[in-house]
Amino acid sequence: MTSRAPILLAPAYVLHRRPYRDTSLLLECFSRDHGRVGIVARGGRGRLAGVLQAFAPLLLSWGGSGDLKTLTQAEADGYVDPPRGAALAAGFYLNELLLRACARLDAHPGVYLAYQRTLSALTTPAGSEAALRYFERDLLAELGYGLLLEHDTDGATIDPGRRYHYRPERGPIRAEDGDLPGAALQALHASTLTDAGHLAAGKRLLRAQISWHFGDRPLKSREFYHALAGRPAATTPD
Repeated sequence: MTSRAPILLAPAYVLHRRPYRDTSLLLECFSRDHGRVGIVARGGRGRLAGVLQAFAPLLLSWGGSGDLKTLTQAEADGYVDPPRGAALAAGFYLNELLLRACARLDAHPGVYLAYQRTLSALTTPAGSEAALRYFERDLLAELGYGLLLEHDTDGATIDPGRRYHYRPERGPIRAEDGDLPGAALQALHASTLTDAGHLAAGKRLLRAQISWHFGDRPLKSREFYHALAGRPAATTPD
């Protein structure tokens, strides 16, 4: 996209920011209507630094041609309590996943809404891990890689009492030694992941699918969660 038409007060979140030159910030943002956008905030390390925070709903205006835009206005779009502790690490995981999975200037309003829902769910510790699984599921679906969770590769309805292997780009295959309970597949489909075993199975499945589609380079947020929560790597939220 090379249009010079300015974008005015677009709902967006900051996914990542870093210093740029003497006083500016280089931002990676995720907007509802324009997807991921690279933006230079000139003078952004001054008064705007407190506005351009991760996980805060914003209204951003920008202009310019090419891949990197120039910020012209930024303001808060309401207020939400920022995530803390393990929820903060989970939020960074969401941001890192969006940076990896979503191309610049490729709009995905459904992903944006799923991101908003998940940030809200992270404030309730009991439901945070399940919320991450639902976000991963919805992200894959919105990007065209949706999981087959209602039927196996032969077209038979998933049986909660049977076990399955999940083959990337094919779906679940019934197998006596399968690592995925049918009940876990059904729970992931219905957004009813509460059982610890089903949560673990959903995590294995979604991690494998994300690696298959977006690459298996380690995510830095896993290390952050491990350091913050003081738990073994196997218990990280992603």
